Amino acid sequence: MHEGPRAPDTPPADAHAALQASETLRPRSPGAEAYLGRAMPALDHGFVQVIDYMGNDNDIVQAARVSYGPSTRKVHDDRGLLRYLMRHRHTTPFEMCEVKLRCKMPIFVARQWIRHRTANVNEMSLRYSRADDEFYVPALEQVTLQSTTNRQGRSAEAAVPDAVRVKVRALMSKRHKEVYEDYAALADELGIARELARTILPVSLYTQWIWKIDLHNLMHFLALRLDPHAQHEIRVFAEAIAEFTRAWVPLSWEAFCDYHLHSAHLSRLELVALGRMLAGVSGSAAAEAAGLRGRELREFLAKLSRIPRPEAEA
Repeated sequence: MHEGPRAPDTPPADAHAALQASETLRPRSPGAEAYLGRAMPALDHGFVQVIDYMGNDNDIVQAARVSYGPSTRKVHDDRGLLRYLMRHRHTTPFEMCEVKLRCKMPIFVARQWIRHRTANVNEMSLRYSRADDEFYVPALEQVTLQSTTNRQGRSAEAAVPDAVRVKVRALMSKRHKEVYEDYAALADELGIARELARTILPVSLYTQWIWKIDLHNLMHFLALRLDPHAQHEIRVFAEAIAEFTRAWVPLSWEAFCDYHLHSAHLSRLELVALGRMLAGVSGSAAAEAAGLRGRELREFLAKLSRIPRPEAEA
């Protein structure tokens, strides 16, 4: 007798927990394993949580060596090959590793973050979800004045009186309380659609997303967002992600720091100026002869200031 198609088996209630606890045959990173599921705090209400990752330093090496074919003799040790790949900007082997993060951040941080378009993102939607009463208020030491030399940055020179800082935080908190009460009135008391009620919420409101990115593009993100010129609030998240990345792929991280994060790119004009300086010409004269002016000159001098100087002999 024909019984017809069988209904799909229903998984047991503890299947998800059993799956999480099961062994895996895939390559693992001991450093990354220690961060799985752990939420690293960021700012006042935010966090970065590692959900999953794929690959490790060895996977990058294997991806690079496949270019030579299986019969080619191994000529580099793993660390040496990784450093060669990083130094010569061979990017595709580093794209073999990926990480998936759950992140919670203020909306204005998310809008900066999303400019890195080489990732897969799914963000919480306030069309479907009710906004939580969580807004970013900067710590006292982060309440600073507008820079007079950088249109998009804070001033590190001008001191802000503590009384002013306290007042700024109080004004922000007051505005957050008022706007959330109005949002609740629209969404709850008046029954206005959430997609309309959300339009009054400020960019200091916290949002969440799942963010998946490969290691090459992650390192590009970190190179930009760990820079001292990046806004403090997104730099905090970059520092948390950097902490994980250092543990996940320690050899790649070492090479990244040596050849990108803590290195300096010199333009043709800067090389001309540096060559004159090595020949004994003073810095200002060498820069002028090379054609460095204004911001270019300031940037060149900033690069020179990063060069380690040997300690003076006693």
